[in-house]
Amino acid sequence: QVQLEESGGGLVQAGGSLRLSCAASGRTFSSYAMGWFRQAPGKEREFVATISRSGGSTSYADSVKGRFTISRDNTKNTGYLQMNSLKPEDTGVYYCAADRYYSGTYTYQYDYWGQGTQVTVSS
Repeated sequence: QVQLEESGGGLVQAGGSLRLSCAASGRTFSSYAMGWFRQAPGKEREFVATISRSGGSTSYADSVKGRFTISRDNTKNTGYLQMNSLKPEDTGVYYCAADRYYSGTYTYQYDYWGQGTQVTVSS
């Protein structure tokens, strides 16, 4: 198993930036694909970005493409989500997730989840 813990959330004005981190412990982080999802109040959890085990392949939701960048440092067992040009609609709880095989875009494809970190973007 792998344990995940997000950090880096907070309150930011529209147009600002935040960098989220996802620290992994337990099994070898490099053995897992990683994804970021978010959930706004009253809405379902939605896909944001995903990265392959090596970091060589990434994918983004259309709503964040060009503004967010997913990355990972397997030597530090940490994944990242750099968020620029933030908008109020980016507000929500952000979760990192890990899966042994697939860097998918659906929640059911991930076996391990962090507890989430709140991101609030004010207008």
